[in-house]
Amino acid sequence: MEFEWTADQLRLRRGAVEFARARLVEGVAGRDREGTFSSEAWRACAEFGLQGLLVPAEWNGGGQDLLSAVAVFEGLGYGARDNGLVFSVAAHAASCEGPVCAFGTEAQKRDWLPGLADGSVIGATAITEPDSGSSALSLATTAVPHGDGWRLHGSKTFVTNGPVADLFIIYARTGPGVGGVTAFLVPRHTSGLVVGAPIEKMGLRTSPMSQVFLEDCWVPASAVVGGVGSGALIFSQVMEAERLLVMAPAVGVMQRLLERCVAHARQRKVGSVPIGKHQAIAHRLADMDVQLEAARLLLYRAAWQRAHHGTATRESAMAKLAVSEAYVETCRSAVQLFGTYGYTVEYELERELRDALAATLYVGTSEIQRNLIAGLRGLG
Repeated sequence: MEFEWTADQLRLRRGAVEFARARLVEGVAGRDREGTFSSEAWRACAEFGLQGLLVPAEWNGGGQDLLSAVAVFEGLGYGARDNGLVFSVAAHAASCEGPVCAFGTEAQKRDWLPGLADGSVIGATAITEPDSGSSALSLATTAVPHGDGWRLHGSKTFVTNGPVADLFIIYARTGPGVGGVTAFLVPRHTSGLVVGAPIEKMGLRTSPMSQVFLEDCWVPASAVVGGVGSGALIFSQVMEAERLLVMAPAVGVMQRLLERCVAHARQRKVGSVPIGKHQAIAHRLADMDVQLEAARLLLYRAAWQRAHHGTATRESAMAKLAVSEAYVETCRSAVQLFGTYGYTVEYELERELRDALAATLYVGTSEIQRNLIAGLRGLG
């Protein structure tokens, strides 16, 4: 079994680390405190090529595969401090660009991919609803045929990038059952689409989120992505890739925090003895190391499976579950190892923990991942 990155992938990862250290660190504490999205940092990411990483070169993208993208986003997590912005970029690339790349018509690709790839168009996906969560089979939002198009009615919530998005992928019910869900491309200024006020959050505060309301919102037939009734399939396929892309930065953060904690354990003394000499501290660091490597290998395996076999439902669910849970535990351990210093805003570890807590919720909660894994074993 081969576990090494190619020279090109290592180069991409190193470049991502250097870029993130240079452009995604300064001013993060203030933006987190105010809950603001940095358009300047977004543009810097676009100039570096992050938004278009997975978009084919013919549409102004980087033409990279999922494995290479995972390497890049892991590097971003390692080098950056703005976890929210990195999350916004990953969501844009996976959940908005992904469906257009894989299922869009030539006209949809021509109209939208160049702008999505260069960051001039910000994408968002709206599937979660107040009463149905992210279940595609429980959607209350409807799309009804009207003339040569569709009228959408309903509401969405927890839409990442919603307050700043130029293009939404809206999932709505067009019929019964699993074949009755359809995805639509809806530009922000479409009549009947109303973006709600930003939702204030505990963490990832630099990644904006809002509700989206659809009030007799008419879109042409050309807005349908992948054909009427293919929405559930599109969402399922997109979720596999999104789980991996949004979890890759977490592995980078875990690596960075482990290194910081090891350095602290060597330097911080109680009396004349470094705290790392105490077994309780050393064992906690050892556990952090094991959790990191286990999470990393599950992530890489799932990305490899998806890249080589086209699907990785079980593997991506396992990776998402393992990485998110390990991420939260690593941040908790870092706060604990630094003691009261870790609890202060100055040391920035409390922000890392606040950002990490969302990982067990977004792109399917840990409970949903366990249900999926168990279901694929014939349980439940």
